[in-house]
Amino acid sequence: MVVICLQIATGRIYAQNYLDSLLQSPKKSNHIQSATDSTAMFLLLDEFIVYGSPLMKEVIPVQKLSGEQLKNLSSFSVADAIRYFSGVQLKDYGGIGGLKTINIRSMGTHHVGVFYDGIQLGNAQNGQIDLGKFSLENIEEVSLYSGQKSNIFQSGKDFGSSATIYLRSRTPRFNKGQQYNLRATIKGGSFDLINSSLLYEYKINNNLSASINGEYIYSSGKYKYRYKRIFPGTKEVMYDTTAVRENGDIYSVRVEAGLFGSIPKGYWRMKTYFYDSGRGIPGAIVNNKWKNSQRQWDCSFFVQGVFQKTITPKYDILANAKYAYDYMRYLNPDTTLMFIDNTFKQQETYISVANRYAITNKWDIVLSTDFQHNTLISNLAGFAYPKRLTSLIALASAVDLGNIKAQGSILATFVNEQIYLGNITNDSIKAAPNKREFTPAFFVSYKPFKNRNFNIRAFYKHIFRMPTFNDLYYTDIGNINLKPEFTHQYNIGFQYSKSYEKGILKQWEFQADGYFNQVTDKIVAIPKGSGQYRWMMMNYGYAEIRGLDVVTSTVLEPYQDLFLNLKLTYTYQKAQDLTNRKSDILQNSTYGGQVAYIPWHSSSVIASFTYKLWQMNYSFIYVGKRYHSSANTPMEYEQPWYTNDITIIRKFSIGKINLRAGLEINNLFSQDYEVVLNYPMPKRNYKLSLTVEI
Repeated sequence: MVVICLQIATGRIYAQNYLDSLLQSPKKSNHIQSATDSTAMFLLLDEFIVYGSPLMKEVIPVQKLSGEQLKNLSSFSVADAIRYFSGVQLKDYGGIGGLKTINIRSMGTHHVGVFYDGIQLGNAQNGQIDLGKFSLENIEEVSLYSGQKSNIFQSGKDFGSSATIYLRSRTPRFNKGQQYNLRATIKGGSFDLINSSLLYEYKINNNLSASINGEYIYSSGKYKYRYKRIFPGTKEVMYDTTAVRENGDIYSVRVEAGLFGSIPKGYWRMKTYFYDSGRGIPGAIVNNKWKNSQRQWDCSFFVQGVFQKTITPKYDILANAKYAYDYMRYLNPDTTLMFIDNTFKQQETYISVANRYAITNKWDIVLSTDFQHNTLISNLAGFAYPKRLTSLIALASAVDLGNIKAQGSILATFVNEQIYLGNITNDSIKAAPNKREFTPAFFVSYKPFKNRNFNIRAFYKHIFRMPTFNDLYYTDIGNINLKPEFTHQYNIGFQYSKSYEKGILKQWEFQADGYFNQVTDKIVAIPKGSGQYRWMMMNYGYAEIRGLDVVTSTVLEPYQDLFLNLKLTYTYQKAQDLTNRKSDILQNSTYGGQVAYIPWHSSSVIASFTYKLWQMNYSFIYVGKRYHSSANTPMEYEQPWYTNDITIIRKFSIGKINLRAGLEINNLFSQDYEVVLNYPMPKRNYKLSLTVEI
């Protein structure tokens, strides 16, 4: 994948067109130092660095937020930033510590792969990655792909999701003669927020550097909200009151350390990550209950490494390895419901080797092999301790014919399931059957005009997600006979961009994609037998999604030293639940209905105004009407909502010390809204921040 790192005081400018012109020009700039061969290329320019290969241009739709644009958003976590991508639905349960999960193009949270520095984050227990845990403080770029990355030189896991989110953490960079970087940030604001972080980077020698980053977050989570409910079909008010959100407190500590090494024709990276948190779970406001007492503690640790090297001019190797440990404790002390005090411990071991061979300078082939081992233990009564060995073999090829670029891949997945019962003697508890699946994907891009940066792209991908350990083995609910949940994705779209040397308009880009997705064998919980309080996981669902994603961005200079970066997104989705149900009443009320929490229309705006050392950023999110079940009745209706956020930033220097002061105002007009039914979101709130860099 081509990685572009660009940061200038006047704002973010898209470098791809300029890079292309430099590469095509017979007269290279004096600022360029190049060393190329048939498989690798390195370019160093005054403003940016590019690593990559000639076949790595984007074929697949991608959306990115990076550099200054990412830092200047009124976003606290990765989940907050991803809201500004088209085709994304965020489930946010409120507050800084609330659970935040992502659904892309209505296929479901479990179909989204999240990668941190090139290696996937896992959760074999329930398959959900809480993106609220990942701070933006150490993130340089967030990118979203529908399908998979354009770069086929990747692990087998990269081929294994319907959509992928890539988080790239900061890599140390040093100016000439510089030995270290030091950055400290302190934030405070509404909800008794205290957030501090410290980053230290050290240049050991020209080929080796190290970094360590730590962050602390505390918040009481208390915020006022208005709770109003009206009897369906009438104007009579059931509830209309103002209350304070309780039991939403959180504390968390995050520590990351890394080593970054360069070797001849290659590089290596090592990363250690530790996260510890305790939080209240405020719960839904139902039955006139305004406070809950549930608590959750999380502790996550992983160490991972990446190694890449060009062995010969035609052959490259990429190796990844990871060990992860996750601990979670859930406590419900409320004995009027049911006292629960459960712990879950997960371990994951992962190794991957990818091999790329350049058949010609326009044709690459890649073979990737992955092995992953997952275990889960719990103090849950009657729990089967599951073990899963997953093997993946991916064969992929990419060809560049000038105006046509194409990629194809096939992924073979082999899953071996085992359980360990310990002292439990229950012959009815068995391991799920082993599974073997073969899933293809094909991508093509066509550039009809030689002198215009306009291309048409299309892709098809067939992939699945495995049932989680909870789906298969959770006591009295799991079902070992579950099949994988499959998706079929069809996409066609185009992209156009243009840069201007003169005039107010400096750069303009527009892309649009229409898509059709099918989700089969959906895994859902349904009542078991006649008892409505006994449930079982079943393959019992089918959905079709038709949608349109539109993204446009521009860079303007209306006045000398005044720059405007503007990005707008729009999404239309018709996500229909087409499940055939046994009950005629359910069939008539749900068949063809819009899938729960999927709006027909949504959009976002990001505007950044930069004038010398001042910067103002405005962001807007709109989510249209939705229903909280496939029965699209007035009782299930959810109101549209929108938020406006503003950030004002001032940069200044004292000697060699650079400072950055910021004021954030979120939910500027203090809107009352809910992303999830009965989970009210905060009204207007504030943050103050100060960053010091040496």
